[in-house]
Amino acid sequence: MIHKIIELIKKYKGIILYGIFGVLTTIINIAAYALCLKVFGIPNIPSVIIAWVVAVLFAFITNKLYVFDSKDMKLATFIPELIKFMAARLATLGVELVIMYIGVDLMHGPEVILKACANVIVIILNYVLSKLIVFRKGKQ
Repeated sequence: MIHKIIELIKKYKGIILYGIFGVLTTIINIAAYALCLKVFGIPNIPSVIIAWVVAVLFAFITNKLYVFDSKDMKLATFIPELIKFMAARLATLGVELVIMYIGVDLMHGPEVILKACANVIVIILNYVLSKLIVFRKGKQ
């Protein structure tokens, strides 16, 4: 039984780590958003963008090193990965901004709850984009 569990953990290591770091990234994103919005009084959309920048920096490092095992730090590898990662994250930021604008600014929904829901959608999209485009095996 334990042998099967270990095999499953090894088989799904990337997804498990992505889940762990995804949760941490989401916590950082929501905390930064709430801090900007509630403590500093920054409006909704600028708060979303600030939180996004903080979360993306954390996510790049953890995804690169731990989730997708991209240990190559040569500029020829690092810079293209960073550019592709940021481009993919900008695309999903667009999705998040649309959700937040419609949900908060137009429909006056609960900010932090909508932020959490938007993050679930964004996390799934980010994993797919990172796996298929950013940290592809064999490209390093």
